[in-house]
Amino acid sequence: MLRKEFEFYLKNQEEFVEKYEGRFIVLKNKQVIGVYDSKIEAYEETKKDNELGTFLIQFVGKDKESYSQTFYSRVSV
Repeated sequence: MLRKEFEFYLKNQEEFVEKYEGRFIVLKNKQVIGVYDSKIEAYEETKKDNELGTFLIQFVGKDKESYSQTFYSRVSV
């Protein structure tokens, strides 16, 4: 479900950087429904009116590192 929101972000990243660089945007149904200064603020405000799992909180930055994440685990393989 959130794949389409992320693809929408990638397609429009340049425009979003011009408008919202360094901020967090909330995407739902291929629309920006909120702009915030922190991820926590974006989450707390958006969950008031939107069901969890129906929106994407995305940091707006110029390069790939702005949307790439590394997850660490203590599990040994």
